Amino acid sequence: MSKLLPPSLYAETAIPAHPAPPLSGEHRVPVAIIGGGFTGLSTALHLAERGVAATLIEAAEPGWGASGRNGGQVNPGLKPDPDEVVASHGEDLGQRMLALSYGAPDRVFDIIRRHQITCEARQNGTLRAALRPANARAVAATAEQCARRGMPVEFLDARATTELLGTPLYAGAMLDRRGGDVNPLSYARGLARAAAQLGARIHGGTPALSLAREGALWRVTTPGGMLLAEQVVLATNGYTEDLWPGLRRSLAPVFSSITSTEPLPEEVARQIVPLRGAVYESGRITVYYRIDQGNRLLMGGRGPQAPIQGPEAIRYLITYAERLWPVLRGRRWTHGWNGQLAMTADHYPHLHEPAPGLLAALGYNGRGVAMATAMGAQLARRLEGAAPEAIDMPFSPIRPMPFHGFWKLGVAAAVWKGRVLDALGV
Repeated sequence: MSKLLPPSLYAETAIPAHPAPPLSGEHRVPVAIIGGGFTGLSTALHLAERGVAATLIEAAEPGWGASGRNGGQVNPGLKPDPDEVVASHGEDLGQRMLALSYGAPDRVFDIIRRHQITCEARQNGTLRAALRPANARAVAATAEQCARRGMPVEFLDARATTELLGTPLYAGAMLDRRGGDVNPLSYARGLARAAAQLGARIHGGTPALSLAREGALWRVTTPGGMLLAEQVVLATNGYTEDLWPGLRRSLAPVFSSITSTEPLPEEVARQIVPLRGAVYESGRITVYYRIDQGNRLLMGGRGPQAPIQGPEAIRYLITYAERLWPVLRGRRWTHGWNGQLAMTADHYPHLHEPAPGLLAALGYNGRGVAMATAMGAQLARRLEGAAPEAIDMPFSPIRPMPFHGFWKLGVAAAVWKGRVLDALGV
């Protein structure tokens, strides 16, 4: 492989990787997929289930990027509220976007069951927790909009939230029992295995060096070979480079960091998130966390906008965890790592078709486990001939962000501003 898997808790505990040898030689294929994260792997699997043997190439190994380094939360929904989604996209498409995004966790857990993927999967729910009364009002409004559309959600007051999270610091929360959590690297490796067993070809250590039209086909050049493809999917998300003009500059690759404790004694672990679901805070700058099946607390949030190794680089997350649950003081934190998520200016995932036979999907804004899996099914439908207007997410032009070269400064400024505004409760 050209890039080693970075150290993390998942790298130590995930199921073994499925064989993914580098591409060698020239091959004509119906579909070439560039990127071995959840988007690319889900697309390959959904195509394989339809009898289409796609060829997927990944610069490192499947799950190497944020797909194998995220918080493992399988969260329902989009970042914008349901009313905003419908107002922005119309009743028909808006409702289909909501059905797709809020139903995405069910798709993840269905895939895990059908393909018997061993990935510590639990569908115990997602809690969107509000630290302050202003956040609680916003969360309650989201819950009302979801409930009005018949979704299985409920708003919990401060007392009920304390019972489920084991800390009295929250003013309320929205519980959606469709959510859950997984070991994301195991899930990515399980997707690769399932797709390969159905006929997909998965190649690691195979970066795409160039992409060009060659007659009726697309030519994808790699260090050891070439793909001549009828159709191509760009599924590189937070690690997007310059294979297609403007695509890299249409999103901000933001590092999100995670630290984890040692396995906690049962008497300690049962006091932390008794719900055993996935939790993320409501606010401009959010922290997210869960207790895994090994009784470890995984705590995530913004950190340095560069690769890290070890928990000391994100000490603030440890301090915050000890504030939420004082019982953690003195416990050992064993791992710290990060990966690049893809954020978009409008907070929606982006689906593009910049040329005939060329698709791109990226920008999940921290909801990639569920949404990238669901997007893979949508891409497969389009590749199989479904009309663009039949797809449950809108196609849009590629729009580069202004001043994209300063994205790290922009992220730092946004984090600082968000923390100030959150502290002021506005």
